[in-house]
Amino acid sequence: MNNLKYRVGLVQMSCGPDPDANLDKAADRVREAAREGSNIVCLPELFRAQYFCQREEIALFDLAESIPGPSTERLGAVAREEKVVVVASLFERRAAGLYHNTAAVLHADGSIAGLYRKMHIPDDPLYYEKFYFTPGDLGFRSFDTAVGRVGTLVCWDQWYPEGARITALQGANLIFYPTAIGWHPAEKVEFGAAQYDAWQTIQRSHAIANGVYVAAVNRVGTEHGDVRGDRVEGPGLEFWGGSFLADPFGRIIAKASFDREEILIGEVDLALLEDTRRNWPFLRDRRIDAYGPIVNRYLDTPGPDK
Repeated sequence: MNNLKYRVGLVQMSCGPDPDANLDKAADRVREAAREGSNIVCLPELFRAQYFCQREEIALFDLAESIPGPSTERLGAVAREEKVVVVASLFERRAAGLYHNTAAVLHADGSIAGLYRKMHIPDDPLYYEKFYFTPGDLGFRSFDTAVGRVGTLVCWDQWYPEGARITALQGANLIFYPTAIGWHPAEKVEFGAAQYDAWQTIQRSHAIANGVYVAAVNRVGTEHGDVRGDRVEGPGLEFWGGSFLADPFGRIIAKASFDREEILIGEVDLALLEDTRRNWPFLRDRRIDAYGPIVNRYLDTPGPDK
């Protein structure tokens, strides 16, 4: 697009036990966001189901789908009808026994611009993702779209500055983080505020360090991984919402609530991005000759006898 400004829509939604109903809701929300003026719309992580990674269960691999597949076909039709770019996080079945947590970027004509497969895969209580997902093998990517070059990472990727940096170095002016993150209910009172603050702060730091816009979109509601009546016992996870859009200086320019479904809309101003990078030229001053050690897992410090 020739304009220096465009509008971003973030669909903060709750997810129910019926995957088809969730897809219907997502398609409706994308259409609504487009009609409210969004040029590009992002859905939360794995929106077709409640967060099933709360347990390890072979039968749940049946939730996965091919790409192209039913979700990209349905959302691609909405993208084409509304002339809007869509970022959709899906459980990808690549082959028998090979599955990924994948973000599909759909052009405004409904075709697939490209895929990003989640690189960093967590394994924590109620977040047993290593059981389901093979780490991504496409690397960090950005995509040319009707609003310019954008990138997407997925949830756990948001804690790693390397992914944001490499995506920005490919020319992305906006990085999306579709997310499914929440509180263990027993921890919320003591740690909840600090956990959310850390989550927002690390992503705002990616915006500052790279001079890009950052958009994080989360789900809301308490879930027990309920898929067609099969659910996890116990208190479940309370997803904290709080979706937001930050500008290239890390300022929050749009933010959603913690407990309601919302369509959050904010503006990307490419002139502001240019101005910010001119005044804070972090990419210019990088010492790329000195960063070789970053590829090490850890740098062991020699002891006093060495």
